[in-house]
Amino acid sequence: MKRKQFLTTLSLLPLTGTAMKLNELNKLTSSFSSTEQLPLLFLGHGSPMNAIEENEFTQGFRDISTKFEKPKAILCISAHWETRGTFLTAMEHPQTIHDFGGFPQALFDVQYPAPGSPELAQEVQQLITSTDAGLTDKWGLDHGAWSVIRHLYPHADIPVIEMSIDYTKGPEYHYELGKELAALRRKGVLIIGSGNLVHNLRMVDWKRMNDIGYGFDWAEEARAKMNDWILSGNHQALIQYEQQGSAFKLAIPSPDHYLPLLYVLGLKDTKEEISLFNDKTMAGSLSMTSVFIHKS
Repeated sequence: MKRKQFLTTLSLLPLTGTAMKLNELNKLTSSFSSTEQLPLLFLGHGSPMNAIEENEFTQGFRDISTKFEKPKAILCISAHWETRGTFLTAMEHPQTIHDFGGFPQALFDVQYPAPGSPELAQEVQQLITSTDAGLTDKWGLDHGAWSVIRHLYPHADIPVIEMSIDYTKGPEYHYELGKELAALRRKGVLIIGSGNLVHNLRMVDWKRMNDIGYGFDWAEEARAKMNDWILSGNHQALIQYEQQGSAFKLAIPSPDHYLPLLYVLGLKDTKEEISLFNDKTMAGSLSMTSVFIHKS
């Protein structure tokens, strides 16, 4: 089934979210016992080729994984899984989805056989109270997830689940939904948002695709403002991105790659520090800026 057909099918499915018996919920919760609160990541994933190339961005992904303890599981909100309603992958063995075209066969040959976790998916489902989150075995790990996570944890030995982005909802909804996941951070779950803050493929300068540090004036303007608001904690300006002028309209022509950031920012504690890495533009209209939120 093609991706577009799949998303259409999902949008027609009833959302499931019936309450579980208390002892069943306790059983799920006990499988993810309390730990030190893990940090948060927003990763600018860029081209799918970053999955197999060696460059300063992939090195940045690897470096950041050494700054905190290895998680028990990962929850990823990827720009590449949009649905009507919110869904969670709930299979034991999620497939590696190659949701792109026109790239070398070597990229299609990549598999990231990380296990899934139906138990974690059910626990996340119970944490979400603002909507009925559905469980599905019809997706897997798209390249927004596996192309970056494989650099953090190349042995594919950590369970990974994805949570979809409800494309019918506005930015405030996604920011608030992120807050509902807070308890996972104290149970050894690393929460990752994967997208790109500046992402306009129609305006990419393909002749300078590998020109790191090259950004159009509007891309640099948007990146600078986003960075300032991220670092200063001005979340409302970031939530209201559609009101921030022409540079933002060019930087975010569609919200799919931007919204994962709002989930991560919604989860930030007031006492946590925030820093940026891989903070460069490329190809004129893309930024690889990534965000690391951690205890001070």
